[in-house]
Amino acid sequence: MLTTIATVLAGLVGAGIIFIGARTFWAPQAAAGFGIPGTPTGDRNFQAWLSVKAVRDIASGIFVLILLAGATPHLLGWFMLAATGIPVGDALIVLRSNGPRAAAYGIHGTTAVVMLAISVLLLAA
Repeated sequence: MLTTIATVLAGLVGAGIIFIGARTFWAPQAAAGFGIPGTPTGDRNFQAWLSVKAVRDIASGIFVLILLAGATPHLLGWFMLAATGIPVGDALIVLRSNGPRAAAYGIHGTTAVVMLAISVLLLAA
């Protein structure tokens, strides 16, 4: 039962991060929600960097979906554990940029905790 819940949550994380990455292409102003103050979403050079982030997000989500489709829960758990470093790094970036702690902890920190919990459940399966 817990493995099923963790698998569903992993799928939601994968789909969610694909959505976030894709949204960057059609609504770059949404990047302001990442938590870095003064995000120049109208700047074309900055939009190029956003595209790099978008591709990273989309690829990460696809990796999760591929592992859901063809791997064991254990392997998915190891991947989710490794990928937990992404939201942790994102939170550190927001904090280092003097962004709102609510974004660092509420968005990125919460994502990291959820991914860590998913990892533990899948690795314990």
